[in-house]
Amino acid sequence: MGDRDRLHELRQQAHNAGIEGNSKMSEEQLRDALRRVGKGERPQMAKEHARR
Repeated sequence: MGDRDRLHELRQQAHNAGIEGNSKMSEEQLRDALRRVGKGERPQMAKEHARR
């Protein structure tokens, strides 16, 4: 899978997890936010923590 496809898949997973406005997040930020949501953190809080 190419980098572009992988990033698209991560963005789709983030969208499905309720993390809105993720289009400017890096791959690393998306992975961090998804990991945080998986541990029970609210989607918007996970996004804010991942973007720091």
